[in-house]
Amino acid sequence: MGSAAHARRLVYLVHRWTGIGACLLMALWVVSGVVMLFVGYPKLLPQERLGALPALQAPGCCVPVEAALSQSRAPAAVRQITLTSIAGRPHYRIREGSGAFVVVDALTGQRAPGVDAARALDSARAFLPGSMAHDAGTVVDDRWTHSGALDAHRPLYRVRMEDPAATLLYVSSVTAEVVMDAPAMQRRWNYVGAWLHWLYMFRDGSRDPVWSWLVIVLSATATVGAVTGALAGIWRWRFAGRYRSGAKTPYRAFQMRWHHITGLVFGLGLVAWVFSGLMSMNPAGIFDARGPRPDSAAYRGGEPGAVRPDITAEQALGLLHSAGFAPSEIEWRVLAGKPYLLARSSAGATRLIVPAPGGHSVVDRWASEPLAEAGARLMTSPVISARLLDAYDAYYLRRGPASMYAAAERHPPVLLLEFADAGQTRAYLDLRTGDLALSADRAQRTGRWLFNFLHSWDLPEFLRHAKTRDVALILLSAGALLVAITGTVIGWRRLKTTAARWRLRRLVAKRP
Repeated sequence: MGSAAHARRLVYLVHRWTGIGACLLMALWVVSGVVMLFVGYPKLLPQERLGALPALQAPGCCVPVEAALSQSRAPAAVRQITLTSIAGRPHYRIREGSGAFVVVDALTGQRAPGVDAARALDSARAFLPGSMAHDAGTVVDDRWTHSGALDAHRPLYRVRMEDPAATLLYVSSVTAEVVMDAPAMQRRWNYVGAWLHWLYMFRDGSRDPVWSWLVIVLSATATVGAVTGALAGIWRWRFAGRYRSGAKTPYRAFQMRWHHITGLVFGLGLVAWVFSGLMSMNPAGIFDARGPRPDSAAYRGGEPGAVRPDITAEQALGLLHSAGFAPSEIEWRVLAGKPYLLARSSAGATRLIVPAPGGHSVVDRWASEPLAEAGARLMTSPVISARLLDAYDAYYLRRGPASMYAAAERHPPVLLLEFADAGQTRAYLDLRTGDLALSADRAQRTGRWLFNFLHSWDLPEFLRHAKTRDVALILLSAGALLVAITGTVIGWRRLKTTAARWRLRRLVAKRP
């Protein structure tokens, strides 16, 4: 037997035994992936959070922000100041340089009391007015709260609501804000959706390297099984001529025959999905950014604890209401060393309050020029290109509510800066907020194609025709499911046959 024949035999054996171990898992991944097209893992979307906030009123609303900052241990180092509502009452939410939160009652200027079950229930009732709320205890982490974004708020109060959706709310034990909602229908579907797809039954907490490597190993095994299966299927198919049976496939047994045929038709899609699932885990950090990353601190040029606009919160609210804008939240921001305010409405609309001759003015967005000047500070390498994007591109996308990226605020227009660093970093600056909305170097962009595109076909053109994309993905998933199911049947029968042979050999060996 020549080396080529040995290589083929090895491929067949690898496919046989990896397929036995992975086909059932791939079937579960395909089914749960289809569910995830429509029902995502629980998360509190920006529109849900803002939609639950009342409009902030100007008269008698708030003590000066300086009074709130006096409650901080290091006011000048405060990196985030937000005027918002908690349980229907205005509060300053302050994030210190250490990352810790300080919550101050905006009416009294005093620190808010510690969060207990009663405050958590008040916050939940304000989030879903008119619904009864029931304390369900506290949890550090459970099957719906693995997100690292919740780490600063743990432990979490669980509140069961008597609303039509039977929503389970999670309330921060640090700020008393609702940080996640999980309606009953979403929770039920997640058992056969994201929770199953990501094997979260094996995950412990928001950071679990054992779970990560378990998924990587299983995904790698499934990828090897799918790739070797594709090779074996092509080699065994008679593209020219036929076998003695008159068929193009050598297999006569029903499950073997249809595993071969469906594998040839849908195998490429299955290979792409399993491989891209492996890439989603970023094994060995292969898609981590190379070299220096954008310096957000240099971009800001100061922290709001030290640099603030010369306008009080009440004056800012009055200015916004006069402009016909009803703010539900205001943030103190700094851009290139210059302070400004970012206001958001309950509908998610934004306005900026920026210095103007004789005072301050309300504007819809930043002009491109000052944003480009500030953006140049992000990297030490020069900017080689700056252009305005009025639509989404292949990297800056807005995903649907079921997507794992649904909580990311992505709105055109954005200013796209390309830098001359070794990784050819691209930075997207949101004109509506002044945020660095996204940055990606060459390695991260490669990961985007090998994971996101192969896994979910998320090009802007495909997302604009979401129903057609969904139908195509469902049809391909149905074909991939046939491959996995027939492979599972074949694997089960192979195991039964192998076990019977082992038992026979043991019996023969025991004979005198």
